[in-house]
Formats: sequence, C-alpha cells, structure tokens
Amino acid sequence: MPAGGSAAAAVIAVAGALLEKAARLSVAQWASAEVALEQAHSLRLRAEELVDADAHAYLSFVEAMRAARGLRGQARERAVGQARAATVDVPLAITHLGAETVELAGELAAHGNPNLRADAMVAATLAAAAATAAARLISVNLSGTRRDARLDEAQKTARAAGDKADALEL
Repeated sequence: MPAGGSAAAAVIAVAGALLEKAARLSVAQWASAEVALEQAHSLRLRAEELVDADAHAYLSFVEAMRAARGLRGQARERAVGQARAATVDVPLAITHLGAETVELAGELAAHGNPNLRADAMVAATLAAAAATAAARLISVNLSGTRRDARLDEAQKTARAAGDKADALEL
C-alpha cells in the first residue's frame, strides 16, 4: 500500500527515467553523457527502492500504533519510536534524492542534447516537487513531537532544489 512518500519517490523515478533518455541521446554533444547516463540510472533505481521503503515504513508505523494502543508516555514512545523514525528517515532520503536529481537535470540541461533540454527541465521540476512533498511529509510525521533537525535539513534541501529547478531556463 503506497503512501505519500512512495508517490514522491515514484515521481523521482520518472524524473530519473527522463534523464536517462536525455543522457543516452546526448552522447554526441557531451563527453560526460555516459557518466550522466549511469548517474540517472542509479537515481532511478534508488528512487524505485524508496517507493517500497516508504510503503514499508508507513505500514510498520500503522502496525506499531495499533500495538501501542493503551500505552502512555515513554512506554508508548518505545513501542512506536523506531517505526516513527523510519517515517522521517525514508522521506528525508527521498528529499535528498530529489535534490540530487535536480543537480543532474541541471547538468543535462546545460551540456546535453539541446533538443532534450525541456525534458531535463521537466525532470528537475518533478524532482524538486517530490523533494518538497517529502519534506512536508516529515513535518506531518513529526507533528506532536519535539523539534527535529531532520525537518530543518529536509526543508533546506527541498528549498534549494526548488530554487535550482526554477533557475533553469530554455
């Protein structure tokens, strides 16, 4: 059962696939296109893994919350703490992967096949949106808990990715 983080990771996988295409068709224009192709392929595979990881984290948290019914305070936190942590750690990984994808998209937009520049820009836009979505999930998943540095990290990373994607021009 996919959750919001799974959807964000799936969007990054689509962005990675667009970058794979752009890199594959940029070999004649850019000496580093083969390296970019390997990076795009790796980004896509990592995103696909995060689709499953997020679904697993969500289901584990739901199960832990059910098991913790009736518990209070530290006993409840011990019962759900590890599962809650995964609902933050996985979206944080998605946020970082989105930012990495935006970086590669920028490189392909700048150096790759000019006929595929728009595809690279779309990939950057999608990846930045996914990074923002994942950062928002962290905020929701941490609601009711004390301030967590991972939220600040995710928000900063997502903002930077969005700014870089927005800066790309045709």
